[in-house]
Amino acid sequence: MAKRCFLFFLICWGALASSFPQEPQPGKSIFRVDVDLVQVNVAVTDGHGHYLTGLRPSNFAILEDNIPQKIATFGEGNEPKEPASIAQGDDKSKPGVLSDGSAETASSVLSGANIFILFDTSNYMYRGFALAQDAIADFVRSLDNPERVAFYAYSRDLYRGALLTADRSQVLRGVRSTVAGDEPALYNALLLTLKDAVKYTGRKVIVVFSNGPDRASMVTPEDISELAQSQGVPIYVISTREARQDPVSATVFQRMSAATGGEAYFAKSWKDQQRAFAAIRRDVAHLYSFTYYPQPNPNRGWRTIKVKLLAEDSKKYHIRTRTGYRPRPAGAANP
Repeated sequence: MAKRCFLFFLICWGALASSFPQEPQPGKSIFRVDVDLVQVNVAVTDGHGHYLTGLRPSNFAILEDNIPQKIATFGEGNEPKEPASIAQGDDKSKPGVLSDGSAETASSVLSGANIFILFDTSNYMYRGFALAQDAIADFVRSLDNPERVAFYAYSRDLYRGALLTADRSQVLRGVRSTVAGDEPALYNALLLTLKDAVKYTGRKVIVVFSNGPDRASMVTPEDISELAQSQGVPIYVISTREARQDPVSATVFQRMSAATGGEAYFAKSWKDQQRAFAAIRRDVAHLYSFTYYPQPNPNRGWRTIKVKLLAEDSKKYHIRTRTGYRPRPAGAANP
């Protein structure tokens, strides 16, 4: 298992063997890592799932390995990130709970986000395949703004139906060109999607529509979860009710989405699929996005990220974000 994970990260980070720890030598540094600006996306909701809006940088505390961090830039929802000192200004509305997101337009919902859709076209999708295509197509059509969308599909291999583009018709053609068949290799497909997503700047989100099990991947869901966290890409999963009949897949979907700051939805009907896509749009619209430069930290391995809400009634609210990341070894190429 350790050997497989080691090889996995060599592939993902493009690291050379010489970048990893060596035996101590007199007068020489043992290990060094490159740590870039860390981006954190945070959803704040109450017990009813309503979003808390209007927060400022001073309302949050970020800890990396329990070391307090200083927020560098901050933004809410569709707004561009600003230096924290400017975002702290009093010219915005006071914090408040968004009681109803139904009046929001699709164009406001996904502003600033690059969406990578990954569709399961394996032999597990014969049932309800056309309805799944319809749900994805409706989701794409609802994005009537200039933000970019990519559409990928997978069974044993990954099919890039439409690279990241603002052209909705191109994405829709990719959706309609898919056919079902062959064994599913979801985690292989997620690895390749993540490697594509990290090439682009700005917020990135992966939305997976999958019917359940993985039968052909060479990497594990734990590998994918760690890589997505390290790259700051939340993974949202929409699955049909068949996945509930496979407890392993259901558990994996829930754990992976929770660890990366996304969510998992289990749709029992076509209407449920539509509602799940709508929920993802609303969630992306209300994420707080901020960055920080990590304080000196000797830990060269996995670093935990904790975000706390600084308010008297903070226990009333739930914070969802990624749980950590792994810094790149010094000299390693960007993934």
